[in-house]
Amino acid sequence: MALPASDSDDAVMERALSLAARAAAVGEIPVGAVVTDAAGTVIGEGRNRRELEHDPTAHAEVVALRQAALARGGWNLEGCTLTVTLEPCVMCAGAVLQSRISRLVFGAWDEKAGAAGSMYDVVRDRRLPYRAEVVAGVRGDEASALLRAFFSTRR
Repeated sequence: MALPASDSDDAVMERALSLAARAAAVGEIPVGAVVTDAAGTVIGEGRNRRELEHDPTAHAEVVALRQAALARGGWNLEGCTLTVTLEPCVMCAGAVLQSRISRLVFGAWDEKAGAAGSMYDVVRDRRLPYRAEVVAGVRGDEASALLRAFFSTRR
């Protein structure tokens, strides 16, 4: 079960949607991610860069988490929120747990590869030693529309 969104979640998602649009403009799958600290200050952001960097791990979430860890001077991002336009995949859900992100906010569900409640629920799996709170569907229609528009030009 996902928790309700706040007004600040909506505002941060606006920034993530902008990053996703920038990714699409350069031929990347339109996914954007933003990490905020407990005070709501942006400490990391990213967009998909797999094609640009020839890196299978350069998902928006991983890019944002790396930037946030550098900003904080350490890998532990407890107390922080990751806001992303698309439900994280298994790799990114693992990165959420490994970084100790406290909250995950996402827009569109990923019925094919999502790992935060659709296909899998890695971020809230009680068998694991750490779990994140999840807020799902924040501006999900807009995030889905970006993805549909991107893929409609590729088919």
